[in-house]
Amino acid sequence: MTNFAYLRVSTDHQDAKNQKLGVLDYCNHRGINALTFIEDTVSGKSSWRERAIGSILENAEKGDVIVAAEISRLGRSTLQVLEIMEVAAQKGVSVHIAKNNMVLDGSMQSTITATILGLAAQIEREFISARTKEALAKRKNDGVKLGRPKGESNLLKLDIFRDEITNYLKKGINKRAIAKLIECSPSTLYKWLKRRRIYI
Repeated sequence: MTNFAYLRVSTDHQDAKNQKLGVLDYCNHRGINALTFIEDTVSGKSSWRERAIGSILENAEKGDVIVAAEISRLGRSTLQVLEIMEVAAQKGVSVHIAKNNMVLDGSMQSTITATILGLAAQIEREFISARTKEALAKRKNDGVKLGRPKGESNLLKLDIFRDEITNYLKKGINKRAIAKLIECSPSTLYKWLKRRRIYI
């Protein structure tokens, strides 16, 4: 029996961290241990069968467990969530949703609950998308230029670590080690140093 912790993450490091904490807290209370963490960075708009969740279910065996932080992490639409539930039920795999403290076991009650939660998440996404489009259209009509201005943006991702990075460099710490300390990739650090013209 394998216990999978499925994380569908964006490029935001904090997003992955929050999901992981939520899943770990849930599993500790449920006595689910020896977790195998699977991170999926593919857009939720693609078919669930093309994502890591599809691969997990394809190779899953009866008695396996899949834990997700939220129902919206399984699929971007109610239909996707219900399809995943159906395949999981057919294979004897239980799907746990940490945020709602629930188990999707293929029963009528869990199907109804999953449908409601999936619809709520889908509607919320559509409302956010509609509001964003309306706000952008209004700004465009008001003569505001949209998109990133030409040239260098005023604020870069690593600017908040500027003092920390320069102190590390002055102490002779190599760039790869610094990247690890501030939790970014070495290439991101190199690009930031080049754009900020920091040569120490």
